[in-house]
Formats: sequence, C-alpha cells, structure tokens
Amino acid sequence: MAQAVHADWTRLLERYVIAAPDGITRVDYAAFAASKADRAALDAYIARFAQADLSARTDANFAAWANIYNAVTVRYIIEKYPVKSIKDGFLIGGPWKDIKVRAGGQEVSLDTIEHKILRKTWGTPEVHYAINCASYSCPNLPRKAWEAATLEADLDAAARAYVNHPRGVTVTAKGLTVSSIYDWFQADFGGSKEAVIAHLVKYAAPSLADDIRANPKIVRDSYDWSLNDIQTP
Repeated sequence: MAQAVHADWTRLLERYVIAAPDGITRVDYAAFAASKADRAALDAYIARFAQADLSARTDANFAAWANIYNAVTVRYIIEKYPVKSIKDGFLIGGPWKDIKVRAGGQEVSLDTIEHKILRKTWGTPEVHYAINCASYSCPNLPRKAWEAATLEADLDAAARAYVNHPRGVTVTAKGLTVSSIYDWFQADFGGSKEAVIAHLVKYAAPSLADDIRANPKIVRDSYDWSLNDIQTP
C-alpha cells in the first residue's frame, strides 16, 4: 500500500496520541470522541481497506493489517467512551471476537486479524509490538502509521521501547517480572522461558541486558488492562 493510504491515520494519531513522560503513549479519547469530523475521517480510513487485496505476505500488507487493527480498536473505544478498560462489560475475556470490520474483502474480527492473519502469516514476535489493545501494559500505540518503507526499523524501535520499560521487564532480587504477553504468547518468542529471556536481551539496553543475564529467571508476569487514556492518572 502506498504511503498516502495511511496519511489520514497518521494525522489522527499525531493529533490524539500523546507521548507521556512515563514513556507510555496515551490517547485523548474524549477529544477524539467529540470531533465528528475526525470520527468520520477514521471511518473513511478504515473503509478504504474493505475490498483491498491484503493477502500477500508483504511489509505493505503487514503495515495495513496492523494499522487497521489499531484504528478499529481506537474506534471501538471512542464509541464506548467513557470506559475504564477495553474489557469493560466482559467478566471473562474481552471484545476482540465481537469487534468486526470489513477488510481484505472479508469480514474479520480483531481476534482474527491478530491470530489468524498477523501471527499466522508473518510468524514474527514483532507482531506483538505492532498492535495496541488500548491498555496501559500494551506496547505503545505509535504516533504515526506503520509504513512498509520503515517497517523493520519502526518495529525494532517499538520492541526496544517496550522491553526497556518496566511494563516489559523488571529485574528484581528474586528474578524477572515480565509482561504477560511473554507468557500468553511464549510460543511466538521461541517456545520457552529461556527463549523469552534471549528475546529480552536482544532488545534490552546494555545495562538492562547485563542485569537480565545476572538473574535470568522469570518469576512472575503481570498485565494492567487500564485504559491508555490521557486522563488516566
């Protein structure tokens, strides 16, 4: 997909996604929800992919699917806003199988995009740094759309940003506390705790990598589903 295809999404991201001092990007959902023009622009952007051919295993299609996932997630939140979490209203699980969109010539859920398209087709752990679940512990929603031309570098930067933030991995006296992403999707990160640790070391800054190597034991995982809202304390 040409870069111009994602320009409208980048414009919306730049307007409503804020890089907070704590290293986590936050979304001004209230302002987005209040703008009829930008909500219409979001709808138009998403609709652009309804009949697009997104079947080939290319960087352009990876970028498109990741952008669609993120855009549809943001649309779901602003339609429900105000909410405390994307999981509001769900005692078990969440809305990912229920949130559907027409893309690539078919109706797909967010669950399908994540597990049956991105994970299955590309089979790379970096998938998990590309999609955002509107939650505090999720890898950051970027302030620009994913683009084929810069995909590898941008995914690398996203992985490093997450791994080097406490919600990715924290070293304690007893061992490592890691994001639950590395537990839920351990198979994507090599299939073992040792492989997860190797993945963390790959993206960790030198000092953090040294600390991980000095205490290479995962003792717990955690995840905070609080909304990544600019108004969240």
